[in-house]
Amino acid sequence: MLNKKDLLGLYDTSAEEILKILETAEEMKKKIANPTKDFSDLRGKTLVTLFYENSTRTRCSFELAGKYLGANVVNISAATSSVQKGETLIDTGKTLDAMKIDYIAIRHPMGGAPRLLAKSVKASVINGGDGMNEHPTQALLDMLSMKEKFGKIQGLKVAILGDIKHSRVAKSNLLGLKKLGAEVVMYAPKTLIPKDIEKLGAKIANSREEAIDGANVVMGLRIQLERQSGGLFPSLSEYSKFFGVKDELLKYAAKDAIIMHPGPVNRGVELTPSLIDGASSKIEDQVTSGVAVRMATLKLLAEYRENNL
Repeated sequence: MLNKKDLLGLYDTSAEEILKILETAEEMKKKIANPTKDFSDLRGKTLVTLFYENSTRTRCSFELAGKYLGANVVNISAATSSVQKGETLIDTGKTLDAMKIDYIAIRHPMGGAPRLLAKSVKASVINGGDGMNEHPTQALLDMLSMKEKFGKIQGLKVAILGDIKHSRVAKSNLLGLKKLGAEVVMYAPKTLIPKDIEKLGAKIANSREEAIDGANVVMGLRIQLERQSGGLFPSLSEYSKFFGVKDELLKYAAKDAIIMHPGPVNRGVELTPSLIDGASSKIEDQVTSGVAVRMATLKLLAEYRENNL
């Protein structure tokens, strides 16, 4: 069980809660291998996905997670909602709450929006990514794939390379991995490293080789051109040449190292196509883990709601 009605970030989620989600997600991952995928854990409950930004993986996996558990699922896109008429986030939340829904999975371009919403509604709010702040379920699914491969998180070295400055995935991974005892090393152009990230426990490498040396996990991050104001690096080709993960760099990693990426991947920029599609890649497995983690989150929040609300 979780200790609160919402999952807003890993900053305020304990190691015990993270492990419980991962443990439950492992069970869910076995369940969704069942061809019928018809479970009754959330029968009679309603999940609303409220997305103010475009998404494929996150939105679809929330929808499937809810449906696999037997919930009613309603998708709301800001582009086709009353938001276009000037409705505020809080008013949208109160309107949904009045319809007696149980869960809201929200993605929003502004950091802190899910937390603001959670204070205004009785429904459980799950952060599907808020600005450059956090993306907790993505980090949890990443950790699930790591745990399945290595049997643990504690003691792993995880190298994260890419657009760290704009990445909510990097921040949530850093917070979660550190709580579970992993070492997190980051590398990027200096213009793409956020100020004070080391205060959260990250080690900043001076080269790709240093970051990847002995790493069990090599994670690329997407270059988020849509979040940048320009001028942070000269070109994608130059970024790929000096900061992208190339096949030959894997000789520095642990022998059983895995390749990860939250997707979508800019092929040939963050990672070479041969790494993306190679035997060490866990990118497709991350997608499956995403459905399992979101199922686990919904199930554990349901248990909290039954006992506390």
